[in-house]
Amino acid sequence: MQDQTGDFLTSQRTVYIGSPGHISSASNTSGSPEVSAGTDSPRMKPSIAIVLCLLVLGVDSQRWLEFIKEAGQGTRDMWRAYSDMREANWKDADKYFHARGNYDAAQRGPGGAWAAKVISDAREGIQRFTGRGAADSSFDQFANIWGRSGRDPNHFRPVGLPSKY
Repeated sequence: MQDQTGDFLTSQRTVYIGSPGHISSASNTSGSPEVSAGTDSPRMKPSIAIVLCLLVLGVDSQRWLEFIKEAGQGTRDMWRAYSDMREANWKDADKYFHARGNYDAAQRGPGGAWAAKVISDAREGIQRFTGRGAADSSFDQFANIWGRSGRDPNHFRPVGLPSKY
């Protein structure tokens, strides 16, 4: 572009990719606004994340909905086992209830098995972090894996536990 005297105007423009707040040497001598490509937030929108997961995993929509349903049912199975354990209040019965909750959840399908693993790992991780029951955690994880693998949770059933459970 030429000015009134016929000389070419020179200007320097800065194009940002990402957040312009992280760059200190920005110059713009033309007086025009700088162009910024990107957002101030590095987070991905949830809808884009879901679409990306679907593309990467190659999961069709019907199977995805079934997985979510199974995960919800598996979560309920885990909650039922936990509630029964609290209600029974039976000495040495916790491994049985760990195995039973994981077994019931895994019987729902891949979504239930996934929910059981996430819940079990989170519970054991919290116990290790807080230091409460850390010594017992590896035995609990053994019972969790036992149940998720489809093995009979009654292997851990203590003698005398009421048949209600």
